[in-house]
Amino acid sequence: MKNFYRNKFYNQLARDKLIIPAFAYFTRISAYFAVNKIILVHIIFFISCYVYCQEEELSDIITNIAEELAADESDPETATLFIEQLHELSEYPVRINSADESELVRLFFITDFQIKSLIDHIKESGDIVSIYEIASVPGFDRQLAEMMMPFISLVKKENNSPGKLKFRNNLLTNLIIKPGESDTSSLGSAWKILSKYKFSIGSFSGGITVEKDAGEKFFPAPQSFPDFISTNLTYTGKGFVRKIILGDYSARFGQGTNVNSRMSTGFSLTSSGYMSGQDEVRPYTSTDENNFFRGVAAKFSIRNLGLSLLYSNNAVDATLGTSADSTEKYVVNFYRTGLHNRSLMMTKKDILNEIFYGINVNYNISSVRFGLTWTENSFSLPLNLKSSDPDDLYAFEGIRNNVYSVYYNSVIKRILMFGEVSADKLWNFALVQGFTARPADRLSINFLYRKYSPGFISLHAHGPGISTSTGNEHGMLGNFTFEAAKYLFINAGFDITSFPWLKYRCSYPSIAKRKEIRIKYLPSDKFSFEMLYKYRFSMTDMQDDKGISGMAELTSRTFKGIVKYTPAENLNLTTRIDYKVVGETGSKGMLMLQDINYRFRQIPLTLWFRHCIFTTDDWNSRLFTWENDLLYSFSIPALSGKGNRSYLMVKWKIADIAELRIKYRLTTVQSVYYTAEESDEIKFQFRIWL
Repeated sequence: MKNFYRNKFYNQLARDKLIIPAFAYFTRISAYFAVNKIILVHIIFFISCYVYCQEEELSDIITNIAEELAADESDPETATLFIEQLHELSEYPVRINSADESELVRLFFITDFQIKSLIDHIKESGDIVSIYEIASVPGFDRQLAEMMMPFISLVKKENNSPGKLKFRNNLLTNLIIKPGESDTSSLGSAWKILSKYKFSIGSFSGGITVEKDAGEKFFPAPQSFPDFISTNLTYTGKGFVRKIILGDYSARFGQGTNVNSRMSTGFSLTSSGYMSGQDEVRPYTSTDENNFFRGVAAKFSIRNLGLSLLYSNNAVDATLGTSADSTEKYVVNFYRTGLHNRSLMMTKKDILNEIFYGINVNYNISSVRFGLTWTENSFSLPLNLKSSDPDDLYAFEGIRNNVYSVYYNSVIKRILMFGEVSADKLWNFALVQGFTARPADRLSINFLYRKYSPGFISLHAHGPGISTSTGNEHGMLGNFTFEAAKYLFINAGFDITSFPWLKYRCSYPSIAKRKEIRIKYLPSDKFSFEMLYKYRFSMTDMQDDKGISGMAELTSRTFKGIVKYTPAENLNLTTRIDYKVVGETGSKGMLMLQDINYRFRQIPLTLWFRHCIFTTDDWNSRLFTWENDLLYSFSIPALSGKGNRSYLMVKWKIADIAELRIKYRLTTVQSVYYTAEESDEIKFQFRIWL
């Protein structure tokens, strides 16, 4: 027995001694093979065939899922929301054996059909005893079951003793600085600071979020509190009163065409995701300084009838204009960035007061749910968002806006139908209709139709679509997921969208097309392989024309291959290759990267390392990569030009109550004069929980 443990110790010591020099060795050979990419491809392929894969750490799983769900989102804040919700689910897993719909909807990445299927299975067959049992439930497969694993609990009820309340605390602080960059014109320091505190005790929970962007003052005059501060207090019940939130919150009902301040409902072509909307009122914990509600929200329930009441009185950023005689002021646009590091930007901070009212009523009849929503926005100053540009013809003006909507979803055997119709005060319409069908256990088919009038206005909405705003879009999407063989999954989708009126960077009515095919092979927990093909077609103005711009068509094709493997239980390796071609210009882009995630066994230390080589002909052939980052944070750099990007992140777990993370990132890009331009960044995060 002693020899067994002695050999185990020496084997582990050998691994620990080998992995550190491997970082330096990989960096040296990648710099050499950057000149000869063909050799590098063969080296990466050889390594991929040599090693295996295992279950990834929770933070890696969260990042991968967020990438899946937010793959085609144009708003980076959406990625933050995905990651925050997934981290919350990991801390407070969903009790699926409760068979409670209000509990299961917390798994926001599954559909209403899958929720109903889970509930029916539990009622007919009893409690689920294994994660692998979920894969056998109609509407689920092994891929989705493994995706759910970190976020569910098989415990039916919480094991809190009667009369005893467990008090939980969670404090997180991020510090970010870019050593090579300095701007003396900024009002404050170059540090970016974020702090989040959450607590829960019984049915009550609350939190506070404080943020200072780079260049901002932490306590800007004349206010005596941080540049951005958000607080909330929440009561969650199981009777007539389901939820009451005081402070900052977000809301979403139906398909989000009326109100959706929580999460965009853009969609990936190869993921059905949350195509059927779910009603949600949640405490606000993000850092978008304008798109949230500040006031009170309440949810009530009597049997099959649900009622939600919303009230908000919030100050938002805006740019003001003055009438010709200087007697009246009005808003010419909203200021959305939340950055206040210049005197001019400080003049836009919290200058417009917005009052918001909302009422939602929903009713369940057997397998059908109906919902009605009414919202109203009123402002302290009139809005005149129209300009002389033709694309602003349908922009909002006035001091008040109302939106009415009706929505439904219905499950009939293996088909889920859902839809929503909304109208604003000028009776411009938004229409969404879709279905999800499961003709066989291994096949899922989805279809989504949406039509938004060019003049439809809903200031806190984001319905399904590819535009950043809910309006001026008419499109259809179809996709399917097929388990072609054991461990082999094929996903494909197509979307075509027309824009009846002008839009940003396009002075003509236009169309856009998207195609996508994804193949995943998951033979075991130790190995996975994925291939992805993307096609994108869009129309934009020609940049070099004088006078009236001509129309240019832009087509791109992207190929991606990812291999994940594990040579040891504490070592995860990921290899990725991207290749992109832009049709009209012929520009190309290529990216190759290697990720290493190593967890020491003798000490509570985890390392993440990446080295990435990229080369693109221009900005149109740029490539995006997701990076492991601090908790509740993300990084999606757009890589353009020729260069490399590397980072090393270290996590040190202090007992079972705290965690420290440090990340250093270095990017080197070759300039037009063949000189290397370097930029680096350091991030610190400290988290404590009790």
